[in-house]
Amino acid sequence: MAIRLGLGLPQMKWYDLARAPAAVARAAERVGYDSLWVFERVLVPERPRQGLYDVPGLAWPDSYRSVAHPLVVLSLAAAATERARLGSSVLVAPLHGPFQLARALATLDAASGGRVVAGLGTGWSLDEHAAAGHAPFEERGAVLDELLDVCAAVWGPDPVSYRGRHALIDEAEVGPKPVRPVPVYLAASGGNALDRVARRADGWLPTGMTPGQLAVLRREIGERAALYGRDAGAIQVCARANVRITEAPVRDAGRKPFVGTVEQIVQDTAGYAAAGADEVLLDLQTNARDADELADLAARVHADIRGAGI
Repeated sequence: MAIRLGLGLPQMKWYDLARAPAAVARAAERVGYDSLWVFERVLVPERPRQGLYDVPGLAWPDSYRSVAHPLVVLSLAAAATERARLGSSVLVAPLHGPFQLARALATLDAASGGRVVAGLGTGWSLDEHAAAGHAPFEERGAVLDELLDVCAAVWGPDPVSYRGRHALIDEAEVGPKPVRPVPVYLAASGGNALDRVARRADGWLPTGMTPGQLAVLRREIGERAALYGRDAGAIQVCARANVRITEAPVRDAGRKPFVGTVEQIVQDTAGYAAAGADEVLLDLQTNARDADELADLAARVHADIRGAGI
């Protein structure tokens, strides 16, 4: 069975938000992409408290300035498509009130005919957490756990009742309900986050890994899932690829996955498939200047991957 292919929707500041998300979503579905995805960045600090991804000295890229709200972009894509799944990779859970985020995801699932994949993570930015003001940075793991509980309650039958630290719901009718149980995918690269995937997730969202690293962690998730009495095969793996396309092949021995020519991107996709990924999310938006260029590039990459039998 061919690996599923997802495409990152245009959210960066140089895209025309009145046209680009819907146009690219429509074009991607037409050429055969299985899913459409968004990510979340809410600000770029002028004086960052930490480097990008919490890596000391790593600068925040200009492309992160003025990233469009993920659920707004996903709603535009939902209205323009009929088949493609609609996912987030990821929504940063502690930046949102859990009750309202659960309702927003349920509403989008109902409006799209049951196509939402709720991809969630804890985040890493001290500045973003401070701006959101929902909970201390140190509690972000607990906040995500509570969000999962709130989602289960809100998406379930009425009357809804929940008592937690960040949400208190007395018996109430809450709607609309999702069309079906919304799949929850979680970002994780180790530790407690990986254990949370094994315990609670329908899918795993790895990012920036080599095929070897992906295979090792996939196996670890499976082993942990078995300890919780879960079927490891039921946990889907959707690997995010932040693609940077070059005209000439990148021959450096330290080349990162998904940096290189389209031919190298095809090879990297094959590597992820062999490592156990069920789906690869290709975020191509930094390689194009507008919706038309992005749609054309996405069509070419899709055709080359499928043409290689992947």
